[in-house]
This record gives sequence, structure tokens and C-alpha cells, in this order.
Amino acid sequence: MTRTLTAALVAVAAATALAGCTSSSGDTGGGGAGADELKAGVFLDVTSWDPANADIGFDGPYLSAVYDPLVALDKDAKPVPALATSWEWSADRLTLTMKLRDGVTFDDGQKFDATAAVANLQHLKSGVRSGQAYLNVAGVAAKGADSVEIKLSKRDDALLYFMGLGRSWMVSPAAIQANSLTNGPAGSGPYTYDKAASQPQSQYVFTKKQNHWDSGTYPFPTVRLFPITDQTASFNAMLSGQLNVQFANAANKPKAQENGWNVAQKASSWVGVQFADRTGSQVKALGDQRVRQAIALAFDAAGILKAVGNDAGTVTDQLWPVHSQIYDKALSTKYQNDKAKAKQLLTDAGYPNGFTVKMPMSPIFAQWQPAANQTFGELGIKVEWQDMAMPDYQKNAPTYPMFLAVIAMDGNDMATLTDQVTSAQWYNPNPSVDAFPEVKTLVRQAETAEPGPAQSDALKQLNTKLVDLAWWDVWYQADNIYFSVKGITVTPVTGMMFPTLRFIQRG
Repeated sequence: MTRTLTAALVAVAAATALAGCTSSSGDTGGGGAGADELKAGVFLDVTSWDPANADIGFDGPYLSAVYDPLVALDKDAKPVPALATSWEWSADRLTLTMKLRDGVTFDDGQKFDATAAVANLQHLKSGVRSGQAYLNVAGVAAKGADSVEIKLSKRDDALLYFMGLGRSWMVSPAAIQANSLTNGPAGSGPYTYDKAASQPQSQYVFTKKQNHWDSGTYPFPTVRLFPITDQTASFNAMLSGQLNVQFANAANKPKAQENGWNVAQKASSWVGVQFADRTGSQVKALGDQRVRQAIALAFDAAGILKAVGNDAGTVTDQLWPVHSQIYDKALSTKYQNDKAKAKQLLTDAGYPNGFTVKMPMSPIFAQWQPAANQTFGELGIKVEWQDMAMPDYQKNAPTYPMFLAVIAMDGNDMATLTDQVTSAQWYNPNPSVDAFPEVKTLVRQAETAEPGPAQSDALKQLNTKLVDLAWWDVWYQADNIYFSVKGITVTPVTGMMFPTLRFIQRG
């Protein structure tokens, strides 16, 4: 499952789950005494023990227990050393040289060194899911026993971020060669997977290694991960003490606070209308900037966030995260709900009576359909909904001129540019940058600018232009929310649907 589909599932769970729980008060569900063992409800089951096939979304807690990454992220989603102790870019930023940690051994006795790192990076580059992070990697080579050199075909300022996000977990080369990761992990991580005590799809148990090189980052002697998709059941498990950390529903925040639990939340995905046809090749009207602006003005984003999203998020028309330095608060009122202005824009564009458009619909997006029907109807836009199952939605939605979307966001500014604007994704099959010269110029400026203030300034200019063009119709940025008992803190990271274990601490 992709991060974007996972984001949609999460949004629906947040919209539909009710507390439906038993009454409680005080420190129910844990407290300081419960902090010796981590018991986390992580929403989804592990996708794969093979990092090349794993999903960044909810696989992070599982994989971070048993694998070490070359690169990790800090709380601000900035790359930090792990098995790669340092790195250096060439002047043209087309060669990345990494120094590797010494003295690390995989659970099967294989040594971690440059040869092992190269085998892993090649495996990740060829991976069905992980390969997206390595599209610009032309080759990888060992430089002695303790260094690797990564050659790029094109500059990629988001590479280290994606590696830290969950695309550089190192596994035993022997397991890769034997294709045995379907049977279980083979890593060098801080915990040992207790297969005998675990029950797939129900509970996964991990015991801490005594001499792991990064032992101090992982405070819990035992970690138990419970894939519980039903958020009512998950919340009740918190109340009973079965869990002390939960991927949570905003509707339960008052009860969580009554119990004295910690509540952590951060922007995770954007919700709104994705325009797959910005040039008017399918529906001529959508090629007119005024029509896209009219649609953005017509939706009552604040009302939708309250009614469907439990107010867990931020109303905005931007998809650089609200905590990003690229985000411009002043822009977020540009498309404040104004139906009269929206109708005038349609009239000015030559569509006073609206137009007809086909859009896909799946049960997972049904929560937003009434708002869409009402809004489009008020504009005279006649929508012919095409019903389909969710797997078909991902496949077919981008073939329609526009569709309802819940898209995962990234905590890295250049990754946002890559994932949301310039590269072909299932939700953005026609990036259409080349059709808009001003956008193309600003993209080029951002991609070639020196990382730092110059690059940020270029991205800010691009963000302003994209908002003006109504490149998309973002209603709001939805937060992911996590409850934890006293004595345990969770630090959310945009880009991770559930944080890796390094972000779950005592305290």
C-alpha cells in the first residue's frame, strides 16, 4: 500500500470512528509504571520485512525495531547519521560519498561493510516501492571497506531525506540473495524479533539487544506492536491498559485529556481536489485558471474540516506543510469561501451555467462526496460520478480531469517539490510543468539553487505562483494524532504516518 492510499485510509478512519468506549478517569491505560514496556497500537499490519517492498507509512515502527538505516531523520525531518557516520557531496552535487560505521554485524553473523551497503542500495534501487527514492541514482560502488560512493544522473536534493524516511534500512546481504525476507527480518537493529511470542496480524514482540551501537536511543526493554485498524477498539485498548501508545482519532481528544494522556499531532496529508487536467486537454474549462480558482473559492474548507476531519488540521490552500519555512500564512486566505466571487469567475471565463465533468468515486472518499455535490451544484458544475473500488480508484482516478484526493505530505521542502509538482505519481500523472513557462522557470531556479536560503526563496516564489494558478484545490492539511500515557512521549514527523521507534521516548 502506498503512503497516499494509507493517508486516505487514515483520513476515513478519523472521519468515521466514534469513541464508543467505556468510561474512565485518572491515569487509566498506563502511567509512569507502564513506561517500561512499549505497547503501541500502530493501525496497520507490517507490509513486508523486505525494505524494498515495505511501505513508508506504517511499517516504520516494525522495521526500525530490527533494522538500522544508513541515514535517519531528526524531529525536523533533517537527515542525521546512522550506519553512515558522515557524508559529503561533490561540488556539482552529483556524487555522494558516505563513510560507514565499523563493528556492526547482522543477526545472521554477516558483517556490515561497504560491500553489504552496496548490495542493499542496489536492492533498494530495484525495489517496487523503494525504487522511487533512487530514480536519480545511476550507480553505487564500494570505496574501500568503509565507504560507498553514490553517483547521480541528476541532482537530487531530496535523496538523503527519502533515505532517512525509510528507504535505507540495511539487511543482511545473504538474506537478499536467498530471498528469505518473506520469512522474517535479518538486520542489525536495536531489537530482536521474538517470532515465537508474536502472532502476525495481531501482535509483534521485540526484545532489546544489550550491546547495540545506538542503545541509548531506544529506552524500552520490550516493544509490542499491535496492528489495530478499528480506532474504537484501539482507544478501548488504551483505556484498559493493553496499549500505552495509540494512533488516535481526534474525536477522542477530550477523553484522552481527561485521562491525563499526552496528545501529539502534526500535519500529515492534504485533502481536497486534485486537478489532473490543468491544460484543458480533457475538459476545456479546467485549462482556465479562473475556473480552477472558482472551484477553490466555492468550497467551505473550514466547514469540511470541522464536519469530516474533527477539526484536526489547518485550513489552507498550500501543500508545503504548515510548519515549513516555505509555507506562507498570508496565502491561506486567498481562496477563503466566497461563492459569489466563484460564480463571477466562472462567468468571466465563459461558463455562467457551469459545465459537465466526470469524476471517480470510491467508498473511501464518500465522506467528502456530499460537500462536493453541494458545492459543484451551486456552481452549476454537473458531476457524473463513476463508482469504483479503492484499488481501482488509485489506478483510474488520474485518468479523470479531477478527483477528490487525500495525499501524504513530506517533511522536506525539496521532496515536496518532487512528489507534488515535478514527478509523475499516481495522483499526478501529468505534472504539466512544461505547459506553464513561469512555473517551469521557478522550478528550475529551485532545483539549481544552493541549498539553504537561496533555495528556500526560490521555493517560496514557486509556492506563491502555484497557489495563484490554483494548481490544486487544497481544503486543509490533516493532522495525524497520537495518544500516549504519562511517561511516554511521541514526536510526530511529517512524512511518517507512524513515527519510527526513535521518536517514541520515555518522558
